[in-house]
Amino acid sequence: MNRIFSGIQPTGNLHLGNYLGAIRNWVALQPEYECIFCVVDLHALTQSVDPAELRATTREVTAAYIAAGIDPERSIIFNQSMVTAHSELAWILSCLTPLGWLNRMTQFKEKAGKQREMAGLGLYAYPVLMAADIIGYKATHVPVGEDQKQHVELARDIAGAFNRRYERDFFPLPEPLILGEATRVMSLRDGTKKMSKSDSSDYSRLNMTDDADAVALKVRRAKTDPEPLPETLEALEARPEADNLVGIYAALSDVSREQALRRFAGKNFSTFKEALSEVAVSVLGPIGKEMRRLMADPGHIDAVLRHGAERAAAIAIPILREVQDITGLLRP
Repeated sequence: MNRIFSGIQPTGNLHLGNYLGAIRNWVALQPEYECIFCVVDLHALTQSVDPAELRATTREVTAAYIAAGIDPERSIIFNQSMVTAHSELAWILSCLTPLGWLNRMTQFKEKAGKQREMAGLGLYAYPVLMAADIIGYKATHVPVGEDQKQHVELARDIAGAFNRRYERDFFPLPEPLILGEATRVMSLRDGTKKMSKSDSSDYSRLNMTDDADAVALKVRRAKTDPEPLPETLEALEARPEADNLVGIYAALSDVSREQALRRFAGKNFSTFKEALSEVAVSVLGPIGKEMRRLMADPGHIDAVLRHGAERAAAIAIPILREVQDITGLLRP
């Protein structure tokens, strides 16, 4: 069976975009793949983060995985730092990775901005750690959005570089798995900006922990314009807030944007928002309720992570030992 590896940084405030863009797709992959889903807490250290908050958000992401339908017995759920093979393999791979490859990574340029000279080495080199995350399990596929595809391509390059250096077909070259039409979820308050964990306005996003009342209130308060919904997709795309809400309705209802627009073309936003609220509550309400229940029992979440880490290590450590033998590292 093909193997999947993917993960989310524990930076808090998981929202609808995280669910539609990643977690929901992962749930659907479980019957067809051997799935490893990680909470990538080492990656979170590339930013300044409070230690207590990091522990709490690691548990929150774990709760989101389970509440959304990832089965911790069928799939492996763990936090990255509990399996030391990730960081050990990352050093070996970094010795094979040319600086030119890292210089092409667009996310470093975006996140470091004008303070590039002051950015930490971890922010620059974390694509190598990401490669170790993936190929350290000999994953064959990585479900990603378009913005992360470049990192999977780098993982392929690094795996190929290792295979060539040591003249053996050791690591498979992982394939990016982009599932269907991308669901780009924008802010509920500004249809030109992506829904973000860091947005100062809580009304800009539907959080996965929101209860049914909060979901309904945020949908009612979502920014719209006074005109009824248009008849065509071309006209819809010229109205970013309307386009965003129709896209959210379509994704939550498992229909195309064209089908969603046909249902509401010519109707006013009060009618549309009532339908959007109903479907959003039906999907997010149970997830938020289950997340809150799980997060109230951190001991249970920690036990899930420990069990997952044991299963992950049983795969990753033998692969790391082979890499150490291949590279000539002596382990008496």
